[in-house]
Amino acid sequence: MHVRMRVLAPAMAMVLLAVAGCSGLLGTGASAASGLEKTTLNVAVVPAVDSAGFFVALHDGLFKQHGLTINYTPATSSDTVIDKQVSGAYDITGGNYVSYVQHYVQDHQPLEIVAEGSVMQQGTQAIYTLPSSKIRTLAGLKGHLLGINAPGNINYLLAASVLTENGIKLSTVKFPAHPIPFPVMAGELAAGKIAAAAMPEPFATAAAQKYGAVVLADLNQGATQSFPIQGYVATRSWVRANPNTLKAFLAALEQGQQIADTSRAAIEQAMEGLNGPMNGQVPPIVASVMALNIYPIGIDVARLQRVPDVMAQFGLLHSRFNISQMVGP
Repeated sequence: MHVRMRVLAPAMAMVLLAVAGCSGLLGTGASAASGLEKTTLNVAVVPAVDSAGFFVALHDGLFKQHGLTINYTPATSSDTVIDKQVSGAYDITGGNYVSYVQHYVQDHQPLEIVAEGSVMQQGTQAIYTLPSSKIRTLAGLKGHLLGINAPGNINYLLAASVLTENGIKLSTVKFPAHPIPFPVMAGELAAGKIAAAAMPEPFATAAAQKYGAVVLADLNQGATQSFPIQGYVATRSWVRANPNTLKAFLAALEQGQQIADTSRAAIEQAMEGLNGPMNGQVPPIVASVMALNIYPIGIDVARLQRVPDVMAQFGLLHSRFNISQMVGP
């Protein structure tokens, strides 16, 4: 069992002290709820290892300690829940930055990034095929359908970056026109509906164990190496209307992030304890070997700027976008 430990920088230590201070001020149960604008939150999050910090906070009761009840809904992609979030169905969502940036820039939806979720590491995102496939190299994908979970999102961007850096024109590879949820993607691959699949953990390890799926190319390379994958977002109006609730949510989430970043066992327990595969539940045999990301605390604007920069490089944005516009004060 591998446990990744990191020495906390002074700034990180200050954040953790602030989290501890929030915990002391807020207390637990009814006393915590007394200062909150809302005590029950509808939160939609992609059920992948990118969300491990959230799942740890949920499993360990950290949100409850800060007076919050979380109604968790699994999201196929952030792209599939943003419209509902803007209409008020979800208070906070967690998913890929690419879709959030697209909706902010192209649809002028007032989204604000309130926390980072994950930074990609080796083995956590890759393109997979079956052992019986004739596709043995990335060049072999030409003319074939590569499965992604939503058109034009980060799943696509990571694949596009690796394909391009290996000299393969994107126009020669087919991508699905409709979302393929990660929990069913391996089945689509096994059934021959897609020739290859771009999958994150834990779905990749599950596909390897169930169908013998093999790695065609790791996506943690080149322009997208150590790439920021997922973040947590609320609408600007929600942030203004619920400042104390947001502070409580972030305090619990940051505790979950810190635990996830230092304890593999905590991630395994949290994801094993989810209610069913579509919600992100994984069996112990998968949890024990799946690759993990880095789970940062706070927001590093310089790191997040990589997202719109690479999006512009691959045509998902028509001009350079300053992501600080999506980060609150």
